[in-house]
Amino acid sequence: MSPMLDADQVRAEEEQLRRLVRELSDSQRAEFFRMFNQQVKDPDTYAVMNYLLITGIHHFYLRKWFRGAINLFIFCAALGLMFSGLVWPGIIIIGVVVVSELYALFRSQLIVQDYNNQLMRHLLDTIKNKSETNADTQP
Repeated sequence: MSPMLDADQVRAEEEQLRRLVRELSDSQRAEFFRMFNQQVKDPDTYAVMNYLLITGIHHFYLRKWFRGAINLFIFCAALGLMFSGLVWPGIIIIGVVVVSELYALFRSQLIVQDYNNQLMRHLLDTIKNKSETNADTQP
């Protein structure tokens, strides 16, 4: 995910990917939708996870393990500071993390749409490679 997603570019990419899906054979299209429906992500779920004060879990939802772990670690460290008597530094750190995540909250629809586009692209490549491999092995 790029830091500043362009909504028009993401929508155009989605339309291009949908066109490519329509060009698949019936069996390939059925396989694509079977795999896509198992892995597609919901923008509302992402937004709710981001809205919760436990920062970082929305990154795990989109399988961004490292970023989620860093956010969760910083959040837990800030809580540790607060419980050890350093309340204000902990509050400031949590505030900075929350403010830094506002982008993801307000652009959740676009971020998840971009993620789903990447998923579609990956699945299309997988299906095309699979069909090319099968074509190569046919007598």
